[in-house]
Amino acid sequence: MDINVQFKKGALELCILVLIHERDRYGYELAQSVSEYIEVAEGALYPLLRRLVNEGHCTTYLQESTEGPPRKYYQLTSEGESHMKKLIMEWKHFVKNVSALIEKGSQS
Repeated sequence: MDINVQFKKGALELCILVLIHERDRYGYELAQSVSEYIEVAEGALYPLLRRLVNEGHCTTYLQESTEGPPRKYYQLTSEGESHMKKLIMEWKHFVKNVSALIEKGSQS
């Protein structure tokens, strides 16, 4: 069963922000971490990361890698942290309401 694409996009942004908040990460690492929880095409990740940077939620820096060229790391800004906290509150509210609706509907 495949989750609705728009629904997944919203969840993906929240997941990415939470992972970067946990620690600075590079793109491939983010793709690997997210895919442990939700199925995501790596190609969907980079446009989202670019948007988060353009909107001021993240900054980037390059760091040398022992396994090849320097990696671009993503770091949350204070604006990004505020945005993440707002999304978490909205997510919890959404899940609570949907769960209540499902519970009520399944009792009929």
